[in-house]
Amino acid sequence: MAKTFFEELNNENVTGVAYKNINLKKAALAYFANIGNATIADMCKQLNLSAPKVTTLLNDLIQDGLVKDYGKVESTGGRKPNLYGLVPDSAFFIGVDVKQHHLNLGLSDLQKNLVCTEENIPYKLDNNKASLEELCTLISNFIDGLPVPREKILGIGINLSGRINYATGYSYSFFYFDEEPLSKIIETKIGIRVFLENDSRAMAYGEFCSDAVHGERNVLFLNLDYGIGMGVLIDGQLYYGKSGYSGEVGHIPLFDNEIICHCGKKGCLETEASGWALTRMFQEKLREGSSSMLSRKPGAPDSIQLEDIIDAAIHDDVLAIELIAKIGENLGRGIALLINIFNPELVILGGSLAATQDYIRLPIKSAVNKYSLSLVNNDTKLRISGLGEKSGIIGACLLVRNKVLIN
Repeated sequence: MAKTFFEELNNENVTGVAYKNINLKKAALAYFANIGNATIADMCKQLNLSAPKVTTLLNDLIQDGLVKDYGKVESTGGRKPNLYGLVPDSAFFIGVDVKQHHLNLGLSDLQKNLVCTEENIPYKLDNNKASLEELCTLISNFIDGLPVPREKILGIGINLSGRINYATGYSYSFFYFDEEPLSKIIETKIGIRVFLENDSRAMAYGEFCSDAVHGERNVLFLNLDYGIGMGVLIDGQLYYGKSGYSGEVGHIPLFDNEIICHCGKKGCLETEASGWALTRMFQEKLREGSSSMLSRKPGAPDSIQLEDIIDAAIHDDVLAIELIAKIGENLGRGIALLINIFNPELVILGGSLAATQDYIRLPIKSAVNKYSLSLVNNDTKLRISGLGEKSGIIGACLLVRNKVLIN
């Protein structure tokens, strides 16, 4: 029943009274999605409708299987009103967070609850058709193993790094082989609606909608991984920019060096402050004779990856800690620039490098204090991600839910 309603909702040929009724249902669902359970009186006020009209609307949504009467609510006096809310298992959404060397997948219900996740599924992100086919296969395998009917899954959100136009479904950094949008290509292979999003933006939204954000409305999320990405929330809304490519902070030309960035230019922040940079520096130090617990790894130093260095730092490897501190100081210069421009309430450090906790946070904080205006940075909190690897999954699920329910 819920599936039928959502198919109607996305039917562009619906007009007249039917169109108006669908929009009213959509407004009611959006209210429940954003606010939570509510009484008829609450909804009358929010939707500017009469009690009989709201009652009819709720009865329709109950018949659609989307809304439930949760019974009486405590009242200060008079007749106790009934509380209405979404039926959690009436619809589900899948989030796919694509990393350089693995996938994280999750399923959420209509009430934003994360039902199940599969993390660290081995996968190599390469810009070729074989990698795209493997991605589709892994998503299909995840769906096949879910404890919910396929027809109740209303959308899949896929996070990719680089330039993503979320409105058109095109990815210009990965899998741009065809004139058809990547979202449509994957949708055809899997058979469920697909929405693409930049990974840093999805992670930012996941954090913003979690307990990690305590009322702050202007937030910067830094995705510290092999590259450096950023998600921006201004007054509680994701900022996309004109073409949807905002947040390319890793390509700020901040250093006077001859290192060529992955974008083809020299001196980008990523050349001295990213996971790629850390891996390069670590390998160079081992070649120069520095010692580390990773020196004994087969194929070292060439076989050493970012994940190895992070794990070594967590296990008190001195070289790893020293180089992460250097990366942190370089990052702090870039973040100081962002603080001077945006004057945010909160900067969240996420991505794989955030797992090193204070080894990265303290050098960043020191550099921010050194390079930003004290009057500006005094109002900015610096916090490590509270969701870790789950931020991208949660953000992807919630953004798809918004697309289906609200937009």
